[in-house]
Amino acid sequence: MSINNEILAIILGGGAGTRLAPLTSTRSKPAVPIAGKYRLVDIPISNCMNSGINRMFVLTQFNSASLNRHIKNTYNFSIFSKAFVDILAAEQTPESSFWFQGTADAVRQSLRHVQPFDSDYILILSGDQLYQMDFEQMLKKHKDAGADLTIATIPVAEREAPEFGILKSDENSRITSFIEKPKKELLPDWVSDTGEAMQQKGRNYLASMGIYIFNRDLLYDLLFNIYPESKDFGKEIIPSSINNYTVASYQYEGYWTDIGNIYSFFEANLELTSDIPEFNLFDYSQTIYTRPRMLPPSKVSGSTLEKALISDGCIIHASRIENSVIGVRSRIGYGTNITSTYIMGADFYETLEEINQAQSKNIPLIGIGARCNLRNCIIDKNCRIGDDVRLNGGPHLEPTDNELYTVKDGIIVVKKGAVLPNGFTV
Repeated sequence: MSINNEILAIILGGGAGTRLAPLTSTRSKPAVPIAGKYRLVDIPISNCMNSGINRMFVLTQFNSASLNRHIKNTYNFSIFSKAFVDILAAEQTPESSFWFQGTADAVRQSLRHVQPFDSDYILILSGDQLYQMDFEQMLKKHKDAGADLTIATIPVAEREAPEFGILKSDENSRITSFIEKPKKELLPDWVSDTGEAMQQKGRNYLASMGIYIFNRDLLYDLLFNIYPESKDFGKEIIPSSINNYTVASYQYEGYWTDIGNIYSFFEANLELTSDIPEFNLFDYSQTIYTRPRMLPPSKVSGSTLEKALISDGCIIHASRIENSVIGVRSRIGYGTNITSTYIMGADFYETLEEINQAQSKNIPLIGIGARCNLRNCIIDKNCRIGDDVRLNGGPHLEPTDNELYTVKDGIIVVKKGAVLPNGFTV
């Protein structure tokens, strides 16, 4: 039996994503553009496809229109295939008039749509993480251990441990205890044998990645019979299950980051510009799939590029671009310097008529104007940034939120579609 017939994947779209605002003010977290040409949801979907799992459900409830459109335009399988990526949006039913109340509640409310599809196991994933994992290996470990539930875990350092669910396992990788987001003073009791390589890096704690494989029958039993009122896997169902079922740890030691806030999102994108990034977009065996846009090649004139990712369809006349990611259809004017910045690009090109109309009204064109200086910024899609604009992010800036931009952790986030006039300065 192929793995695809054994297992179904459920990808959690997340809540309102307030910590990632303003990027989530008009779109759900899984729909946030990453690495210039992808969406966050492409990561778990691609991991599934690379692992031979081609039946996936994506659960959403907030700002899901652009996510629906992206999935519809991207994941079209052969009509002779049983493969699919389906959106399951929160809905009112005779049994429930409430939106999803947590991760477990979201899965519970959606299982009636999963019921008709045969599988022995159900893989539950988050839609806002950056990693490359072979789920076939995780399923093999689950079966070899005779587990009822397997949790993907990753070694973390003391500084990170209070942000995660931390667990301990025995010599057979069976999880024996679990604590959600422990206080720092409790950490000495939660040190694990994570292996010599991880211990040398100070990564002595096993953290839950929020990735689970359940035996299908057990998942239904837990959600509907044993814990019918529980709302969350990490806070309620997982800790309660450890003493009653065989719960295994699948330790993953590759690159993984949780895109939970603006800082982690910013760092994850800029890290892709490294000579050998930990998240390898160039690994053919772990391809990241996304929408084929059929864009022209990018055109670069008179620019110095240093550690830069340039996406398709860009027209660049910048003086210098350094340690930055440039998204699809970006237009960057003469004499502009861009440092440590993620420019998401645009959803469309302006026509010559639209360009003439904008210029006649003294409105900046979509993209970045001439002689600008941008540092430590995220420029959301379809922004119009005029000439001689100065955006200098850094720790010297106080947190700010207004109609045009937000400042979080010193990072200037220009909001989608914002218009910054000539000479604008932050």
